[in-house]
Amino acid sequence: MQHNIIYEDPAILVEKEESEIPWLKIFTKAPYRELTDMPKDLRDKIWDVYYIIEEEMREYYKPKKINMASFANMLPRVHIHVMARFENDSYFPNPMWGEKLRKATLDLPDESEFFKRLHTKLAHNFTSLQTERRRSDVPDRRKRNQS
Repeated sequence: MQHNIIYEDPAILVEKEESEIPWLKIFTKAPYRELTDMPKDLRDKIWDVYYIIEEEMREYYKPKKINMASFANMLPRVHIHVMARFENDSYFPNPMWGEKLRKATLDLPDESEFFKRLHTKLAHNFTSLQTERRRSDVPDRRKRNQS
């Protein structure tokens, strides 16, 4: 695993954003400008990845709220920010791009353990999904031989 890359496969990349809070970004590898430019199976995969990240963040960090954002004005490419927010982070309840309200007083569990768990879950989920798709693409020879 590269320094900030949590998960990577041929279609997507999950990267850590340097921040005081748990903050990940999901990128497509191909340079799609909008979600509607993407093939449906890739859109579905992006949301599957998002749901897994959200679920794992909620379970591991117990945040007050999960924030999601997808502006892509500065980097015109599909990517989704997923942030675990806490009442005592520096910006809460403002967005992380907003005005800093206080010095954070966070006592968070080890992020490297979270990254290992998340990587394992994503790798398992999408390896299984790819295997299922390959199996469904292979014709059932028994049916063909029975005709």
